Amino acid sequence: DVANADVILVMGGNPAENHPVGFRFAMEAKRKRKARIVTIDPRFNRTAAVSDVYVPIRAGTDIAFLGGLIHYALTHDLYQRDYVALHTNASFLIKEGFGFEEGLFSGWDKEKKVYDKSSWGYELDAAGYAKVDATLEHPRCVFQLMKKHYSRYTPEMVAAISGCTAAEFEKAAAH
Repeated sequence: DVANADVILVMGGNPAENHPVGFRFAMEAKRKRKARIVTIDPRFNRTAAVSDVYVPIRAGTDIAFLGGLIHYALTHDLYQRDYVALHTNASFLIKEGFGFEEGLFSGWDKEKKVYDKSSWGYELDAAGYAKVDATLEHPRCVFQLMKKHYSRYTPEMVAAISGCTAAEFEKAAAH
């Protein structure tokens, strides 16, 4: 529903050039609704030319940039908490023993170079359903684990990985 969007994030493509029929909806949203178009791409292209914000990044660093956007949204309360709590697994509790250190999830066997995923499941109640924390505050709920995992993606870290400046990242994230 691009025509009704407030912000359109374009990464990994050039829809103005490659999908002009579909991109007209983004341009319509920009003209009629004052939607903002944010383009993240190593190359300045036709989409970037009509964007409100263009941030050049190194090829292959999209995931770090997206990790930064997740961190930014969480730390600036830019998500719909009720939706997240009610319609995602964010409130589900993960088993004791799950965690991550130095970029690796629990269960990594250094010798075999494989994961033992037994700690990766949900904590279950007596009826076999996942236990939940509707407040999203329990340290082992998916939401808190996600916050912890993405906390490393500060604007400075994103800039160091992707090659943009921290200010460029924050300008894109703020839109």
